Amino acid sequence: MRLPSLSPFLLFFVMSLFLLFESAAGYSLFEEKESEEIAEHLGDAQKSIGDYSKFSKMVKLVAFESFVSSEQALENINAISEGVLPEKLRFFLESNFPKPKKGKSAKVQLGVSEEKLATSIQDTLEFGCNRSQKVLELLRGIRLHFSKFIKELKEGDVEKTQLGLAHSYSRCKIKFNINRADNHIIQAISLLDQLDKDINTFAMRVREWYGWHFPELIKVVPDNIVYARIVNLLGSRATVTEEKIAQLAKLLTDEDKAKEVIEASKSSMGTDISDLDMLNISRFALKVVHLDEYRQKLHNYLHDKMSNVAPNLASLIGDIVGARLISHAGSLVNLAKYPASTVQILGAEKALFRALKTRGNTPKYGLIFHSSFIGKAQTRDKGRISRYLANKCSIASRIDYFSETGTTIYGEKLKDQVEERLDFYKTGKAPRTNAEVIEEIKKSLKDQNAMKDDTESESETDAPANKSAKSPKTPKKSKDAEEPKTPKSSKKSKEVETPKSSKKSKEVETPKSSKKSKEVEEPKTPKKSKDAEEPKTPKSSKKSKEVETPKSSKK
Repeated sequence: MRLPSLSPFLLFFVMSLFLLFESAAGYSLFEEKESEEIAEHLGDAQKSIGDYSKFSKMVKLVAFESFVSSEQALENINAISEGVLPEKLRFFLESNFPKPKKGKSAKVQLGVSEEKLATSIQDTLEFGCNRSQKVLELLRGIRLHFSKFIKELKEGDVEKTQLGLAHSYSRCKIKFNINRADNHIIQAISLLDQLDKDINTFAMRVREWYGWHFPELIKVVPDNIVYARIVNLLGSRATVTEEKIAQLAKLLTDEDKAKEVIEASKSSMGTDISDLDMLNISRFALKVVHLDEYRQKLHNYLHDKMSNVAPNLASLIGDIVGARLISHAGSLVNLAKYPASTVQILGAEKALFRALKTRGNTPKYGLIFHSSFIGKAQTRDKGRISRYLANKCSIASRIDYFSETGTTIYGEKLKDQVEERLDFYKTGKAPRTNAEVIEEIKKSLKDQNAMKDDTESESETDAPANKSAKSPKTPKKSKDAEEPKTPKSSKKSKEVETPKSSKKSKEVETPKSSKKSKEVEEPKTPKKSKDAEEPKTPKSSKKSKEVETPKSSKK
């Protein structure tokens, strides 16, 4: 007799099922009730999940353990997202989940929503885990009615904890070194390219507008920014005098051109304009000058950011081209992941797909065409040098992203390799191999580390010397040691030298040794200690400095 096909959910009839629910408030363990009804009528169970009165008959709360602080919650959610079993969760499961007996098949299973966490629990605790559709539906209902199961939680507490943990988790995920943020490079290079277009457009507008009044100035001053500065300086032709020659010569860096401008203003064929029109032209020209000044500051800012984020790429191909590569790739990470063949045609995607569609020649270079190496190469060598340069750019970007300490040694050596390759195409001189270049880089890095160690050791040795020079107590001790008392005591006898040597430790013994040399020979240690305890020590020290020499002369 053939058995009827059983539903996969009927496998849970014999086994009892526990459900692990991770929330922002803590860990909770639920036990399933009415497993047969849920297994047979899963569709009806999905409908009854929305009603708490019906769903509370399906599961019951076994245990709940809350997080102590937001830091603990963040630590646990980071571990769970990476598939690692947190210590708090392990202790919670060991305390509340029924352990299976050894030698027998497990009759209890744990329902877990995360696949990586289920694998970690099975490997660590050897619990049977289940991720079936039934478990996911029950966990969905627990998530919906979680605040009603936990009596300690008030209305709105779950939403607040979820919001706070979501913010901290998001900040942790996007946490990065602020000095190595490539997003600012992307914004800076985009703004710099836009400023170049806008400044050119505005400068041409200034030329056209002021050219109606002074058309001869365009031929004398071809530079746009200098033209805008001169327009702001001259104003109307009627106010131009020879007194402005010095200022014009400073702007044009040529006195002859300044005189030519003055002469041209006297015989100009331009139309006259009113003061109001001239005021607006001057204001617009001043705005163009300010935009150019801001562009220079933005370029310096981009140079600083590239030296911090991608120093090797910047030293190899330049700040502007390197920043454009990062911007087009989306980030330094994406650029480091790209192969050299992708870096080579980065920025020429339209030409690539058009060539593939028409079966024509594919482009040889993209954004790296703006590098100076492509311009130096001959026409027949441009493709080969672009491929070689893209290879070195890929290496430099990976070094910049994965290295912890920023250095430009790799970029400089890679740049030397590209230059040697250009010489090889021209003269046939064989360039250095990669192994030789790597050995040179290692030697230079060792030299840098040795220099750093030397500077640190010198700073450590200079620190105690500076402290001793600043402390006022050390010179006083040296003066006492250099006092000419020792030769006078040597005239009497050698016995007096012993108490004088003890002056450094006990200054009170010196007057007794100067009065009677015999008392020094007698072992009267208690008397000396009593004298040392007397409060008349400063008086004895004064006498020993002033009266000691005449007493010794009388005796």
